Amino acid sequence: MNIAVVILNWNGKSLLEKFLPSVVAHSQGARIYVVDNASQDGSVLFLEENYPQIGIVENTENGGFAKGYNDGLAHIDADIYCLLNSDVEVTPNWLEPIKQTFAEHGEAAIIQPKILDLKNPEYFEYAGAAGGFIDRLGYPFCRGRIFQALEKDTGQYNDVKEVFWATGACMFVQAGVYRELGGFDEDYFAHQEEIDLCWRAKNKGHKVFYVGHSHVYHLGGSTLKNMDPKKTFLNFRNSLYSITKNLPGKVALTIILFRLLLDGIAGIRFVLQLKFGHCLAILRAHLSFYSNFRKLYQKREKANFLLKYYSTTSIVWSHFVHQVKRFNILVKD
Repeated sequence: MNIAVVILNWNGKSLLEKFLPSVVAHSQGARIYVVDNASQDGSVLFLEENYPQIGIVENTENGGFAKGYNDGLAHIDADIYCLLNSDVEVTPNWLEPIKQTFAEHGEAAIIQPKILDLKNPEYFEYAGAAGGFIDRLGYPFCRGRIFQALEKDTGQYNDVKEVFWATGACMFVQAGVYRELGGFDEDYFAHQEEIDLCWRAKNKGHKVFYVGHSHVYHLGGSTLKNMDPKKTFLNFRNSLYSITKNLPGKVALTIILFRLLLDGIAGIRFVLQLKFGHCLAILRAHLSFYSNFRKLYQKREKANFLLKYYSTTSIVWSHFVHQVKRFNILVKD
């Protein structure tokens, strides 16, 4: 099994300096690549001078996460791609449980390890935690993370489990499946494109797994902080994109109407919190969604929509009304 560990970089020389040593030390048997999105901070020169064993793919522009990986992976030959954020510290033997799961589960197309918080290592990290799910309205959440509520890792998710989506912070994907799906949707630019990729994979009958016997530590927020208005814009817009593309027409329309209403409530909440930039970001997200709706509709899969895609009815209601903060209270494993 030929694995390529592929790190996407944009002006992240300082992150490469800090996190590449663990990747090089603990990724025996894998080929390591850095795909550079036209950085201007000397990242490529740093790699050439200090890591001649690492393959470098230089993109001509910063096309974001989606286009950056699509362009870079076109030049990399492997059976399995590991898409790894530049702010992730890997651990000894992190690849072996992943290889074993691919070998034992032939239906596994995409896998993620356990994602822990580098700054608070006893806790799960926001971006992926112990595997991703969505509710009936398309809101994402994780085992180990519901909105901003993060669980302490006590071994409760040290298992191998099918999940709905895997995090782009550390995602292993069969190269053949990646090509079959046409890679990431570049209209997303960044954020939630991995949810769309996994959703499209599941619509085609593939499976996504979480492997808790492999773990990595994610710094998080290196590109956009959790409460950056641009991230709010991308998350609200791209979630609507995924619903439009991946559900049957009548179901998608019904859910979109509910989502637009709830987004409006979220906007009012931001105003009451004096976070006017985030309210404006939601408005911009809706305008962008409307302007791109025809294009999104044309991307829809024509058959084999996955009707049982959700694990709970409303994560918003459960969390904000009933104060549910733990996955095992919300969903019975």
